[in-house]
Amino acid sequence: MLRRLAIRDFVIVDRLELEFAPGFGTLTGETGAGKSILVDALGLALGDRSDATTVRAGRDKADIVAEFDLPPDGALAAWLDAADLAGEDVVMLRRVVDAGGRSRSWINGVPVTLAQLREAGEWLADIHGQHAHLALLRADAQRALLDAQAGAGALVAQVERAHREWQRIARLRLQAEHDASASERQRELLSWQIDELAQLAFEADEWVELDAEQRRLAHAAALITGSDEALSGLVDDEMSVTSLLGRILVRVEAMHELDPEVGEARELLAGAAIQIDEAVHALRRYHERLDLDPDRLAEVERRIGAINDVARKHHVAPHDLPELLTRWQLERDELEARSDPARLAELESSARQAWFGAAEQLSRQRRPAAQALSEQVTEAMQSLAMAGGRFEVALVAREEGGAHGLEDIEFRVAASPGQPLRPLAKVASGGELSRIGLAIQVMTSRDTAVPTLIFDEVDVGIGGSVAERVGQLLARLGSDRQVLCVTHLPQVAACADWQWNIAKRSGEGEVLSAVTPLDAQARIDEVARMLGGLEITATTREHASEMLTRARERARVD
Repeated sequence: MLRRLAIRDFVIVDRLELEFAPGFGTLTGETGAGKSILVDALGLALGDRSDATTVRAGRDKADIVAEFDLPPDGALAAWLDAADLAGEDVVMLRRVVDAGGRSRSWINGVPVTLAQLREAGEWLADIHGQHAHLALLRADAQRALLDAQAGAGALVAQVERAHREWQRIARLRLQAEHDASASERQRELLSWQIDELAQLAFEADEWVELDAEQRRLAHAAALITGSDEALSGLVDDEMSVTSLLGRILVRVEAMHELDPEVGEARELLAGAAIQIDEAVHALRRYHERLDLDPDRLAEVERRIGAINDVARKHHVAPHDLPELLTRWQLERDELEARSDPARLAELESSARQAWFGAAEQLSRQRRPAAQALSEQVTEAMQSLAMAGGRFEVALVAREEGGAHGLEDIEFRVAASPGQPLRPLAKVASGGELSRIGLAIQVMTSRDTAVPTLIFDEVDVGIGGSVAERVGQLLARLGSDRQVLCVTHLPQVAACADWQWNIAKRSGEGEVLSAVTPLDAQARIDEVARMLGGLEITATTREHASEMLTRARERARVD
């Protein structure tokens, strides 16, 4: 969960450090007080786009630090380890934006790219913006939401890659049909170069082996002398290491009979004697293999020279020659394919089949996710003043298919009983769209492993009993994770486990935001303000107290 958020010189916040609690918390305050600014600051720490307007007027930079508990599932921990970014049991994200709009990022004190910051943030928190329900009118947003629910991210990317490859080959085929004469001279040059490298018969591993053998043969005399001297010092005279160690061992054995405490030293010396004996055998084997072979040395150097000549000719390192050969072969194959529309047609058919297979697999993965999401959102609609309403995620088959699969994804809704299901964009009013969008966000969040969820005024356009039900849904969501909600609805605020008030304060000729944690009495006053506006009466306080009491009692029952 989110433990701490530290903000400095961000928009209308000078310095602010907040310690967060688990469960469901709300941020409330008057319009324009800066409630959503906290969400924006957290979004920057999670990798959102930045610009110069985020820096408080007259300051050089904005600095934001967000500290999270490390999620228990291990996925982020493994990612951090692989990137050498691991910390303790927390993950600290930092973002600094200067007055020119440029930004720098850190994870656990280590500089990272914005892409890395964003990737880490996806494991830690998910922000639902106040206009997220409008995005649901877009076909691409509907498709992305379903694919996320289906856990099909990798498969979606595979389908897109396969479709791009199919279309690339299709364009080559069309080009070949209009211009069947590809560059014969280029093909001949590639063929000659390929033959030259093929005749060299060079493998990447051979270069390392040749280099080692050349050094060994070129320095054979020195190696023979060195091994002779080493063996002499180890075994071949009375003052050798073996002789000296043998005498020492005899003496230590005698000492051991008098005092067993010297046993550890005796064992270490005995082990050393064994290791020295093994070293002697290894040196003798090595010495026996050494040979002054000028003919083999000349042969190796000729081979190295031939490889170097070809490498210099083509401006590559010797060990890159096999890769160069492979690249030339691919280029020649493509040139030959371009001059052969029939072969290109075969390649196109094969590429289309690869795309179709991946797209079919994606469809199979989407269907159960679409069914589950349809049922979950329909269930949520019943308690959001849309009793009898229905929601459906339709998979509409496309005649040709495309980069996103074999079907279009369409959200359909019937807001009342007896109405036919129709596309969401065509039938939902503003209020209905807000409620349906909220139902979708809450239901999809319920299935995610992200430990912190932030809802920024997603309850806009609703009120009354519907607002109370939204608060209950968010409270349930907060029973097993952290949920933060910016809200203007007293019914939602009353359902929270804790509440903060965001207010403006004046100082030194500027207006700044301040955050105040609310105790029980202050919560009553704040909910009363949300109910009655500027004038808080005994009646509104009593109503606020009843709302908070009722929410606490319902939470105990749930």
